[in-house]
Order: sequence, then C-alpha cells, then structure tokens
Amino acid sequence: MARILLFNKPWGVLSQFTDREAGRPTLADYLDAPGFRVAGRLDRDSEGLLVLTDDGRWQQRIANPRHRHWKTYLVQVEGDAGEEALARLAGGLTLKDGPTLPARVRRIREPDWLWPRDPPVRERKNVPDCWLEIRIREGRNRQVRRMTAAVGLPTLRLVRVAVGDWSLAGLPPGGHCFHELPELPGAREGKPSTGTSQRGRPPNRPQPKRRAGARAEKRHSRRNTS
Repeated sequence: MARILLFNKPWGVLSQFTDREAGRPTLADYLDAPGFRVAGRLDRDSEGLLVLTDDGRWQQRIANPRHRHWKTYLVQVEGDAGEEALARLAGGLTLKDGPTLPARVRRIREPDWLWPRDPPVRERKNVPDCWLEIRIREGRNRQVRRMTAAVGLPTLRLVRVAVGDWSLAGLPPGGHCFHELPELPGAREGKPSTGTSQRGRPPNRPQPKRRAGARAEKRHSRRNTS
C-alpha cells in the first residue's frame, strides 16, 4: 500500500535529498526514507508542511495543479494589510507568469503556537507588520511571496500548515510522520486492455485472409471481359 510522509521543514533546508553545493542542509539530514519523493516543494527560506510519497501516481495527484488541492499558508508581511490589499489578493493578481486563480485570504492574529524562527525575522521598529492566512490552489515558484509583494506587502515569514486534508498536526520543526494512502482507481497492474490499436482495430484480432481460389476466379473473370 502507498504511503505518505508529512515533514515539518525547518527554515534553510532544501526540499530535496541531495545538494550540489556543499554545506546546505537537505532532507537527508532529517529523513531516512528511500523511495519517497517530494510532492510540491517549499522554498529554502520557507517553513512548514512538506509532503512526500513513495507512489508516483499519488505524487502526481498531490503536486499537479489540475487537482486543485488547497494549500494553506501563514504569512507574516511587512506593512498593514487593509481591506483593499486583502481583496486584491483574494480576487486574483496578474504576475509575470500570468494571472493567479482566486485565493482565500484573511487577516489573523500572530499564531501563539508557532515556534520561533532560526534565524529570527528581521524587525524594523518604524514599520508595522501583520499576519495573513492565504489559501491557494496553485503551486508556482514563490507564488505567495510574489502575490504579497504585488500588493505592497513584502513577505517576512512563510509557513505552510496544510495541503488538502493533510496538516502539520503538531509536528515540531524537523519532525515527521507516516500515513497509509488508499489505492487510486485503475492502479492495479495486469488489467486486460479494452482499447484499440494504432490503426483503430481492436487488439489481437487478426484480419481475415483472402482465399487463393477467390483470387484465381477474379483474374479469370477479368480475362473473359477484356
């Protein structure tokens, strides 16, 4: 049976098991999970829920934007997010790679359960900051950060807390847990084919052969009518 691994990725850890540049922490420093692959990455400077699975079909189902899994982020931004900025974030923005889908956005209080970041978030005494909960159904590169920047609210800290029905569920930074996944429809191997061949004929159905006698009769008929 397929399995899923939920990992609370600390800040500064790459969402991969290897790194060409020496010295940067990777998933291999926290996980012993051969055969598991990431289904939706997090930036190195983002934290929170990273989903991995040992099943390729489940990986595509989780990561592919067409399945529209809601991803929930807690975002600390620089500035005071007013109703206009929240409406623009929720309604969809036009970024360099095209328009975003509508999002679910609300202003929240600073989460009292959230662990302190290492290194700490830089603070500017004369500039306010606030927290947002942003839910999106896409997974573009640094999308949430680009969205908040587009409305004049640079992201200071980004924590993903849920992907679909999976959540951090109290996992500490660097912690992980496993869950079993149900079998996807059509996942069984050896299922007989019911399709057609490349020429449009049902597979394994031989074409009828013409009898030699019939060909001789046809040639004889042509000679008698010439």
